[in-house]
Amino acid sequence: MKFRPCIDIHNGKVKQIVGGSLLDEGDFAADNFVSEKDGAYYAALYEEAGLRGGHIILLNPAGSQYYEEDVRQAALALKKTPEILQIGGGMNDENAGYFLDQGASHVIVTSFVFKNGAINEENLKKMVKAVGKKRLVLDLSCRKKGEDYYIVTDRWQKFTSVKLNLTVLEQMSSYCDEFLIHAVDVEGKASGIEKELAKMLGDYDGIPVTYAGDVTIGSALDLFGGDMEFQKVLDWCR
Repeated sequence: MKFRPCIDIHNGKVKQIVGGSLLDEGDFAADNFVSEKDGAYYAALYEEAGLRGGHIILLNPAGSQYYEEDVRQAALALKKTPEILQIGGGMNDENAGYFLDQGASHVIVTSFVFKNGAINEENLKKMVKAVGKKRLVLDLSCRKKGEDYYIVTDRWQKFTSVKLNLTVLEQMSSYCDEFLIHAVDVEGKASGIEKELAKMLGDYDGIPVTYAGDVTIGSALDLFGGDMEFQKVLDWCR
């Protein structure tokens, strides 16, 4: 198991938020922690600790008054540690190349490849053509509705009609290098994982999955105001 660190950027700041609270309207999110440090600080910290494959997530949409500052913060981190970090948040076939040029190892995409609530294979193929399978991560973050987990898009605000299950993982694995999966309803609450979802992901025997196959910790870390000591997490994972 590997520890995958994160740098979440919202309203131009490195933050930890309650995932289910995020709204495009008013650029609102319930904040757990707002850092006074910039993206480059966290990128250097993770590199020094020998951590690779962490993810930067831009939490404001393109068009937000804060989006350009989000991108600037992300670029600071990417340039500080080239080929170490992945980036997601509003990625598409037209802008992905910019972030790779800034130093991202992979781009992470969700909304662009889910249109009208369904998987859009045309856009999937566009992403593969733009960046290559080996540099593409599909974010299949989900929320529970009824008895099932459904993939959500647009910064976790919109449900698709696609249930997250082993069949979907197998289907989409042919397009990407890895999956990134947040259980949105517990994201940012420092209350543990969705055990049912983690068990299902643990049954998947394919490309890497960051959540069950790997572990990512945000708000619970002392770096972001939580109780879990960063160094102890590193030692445990090693």
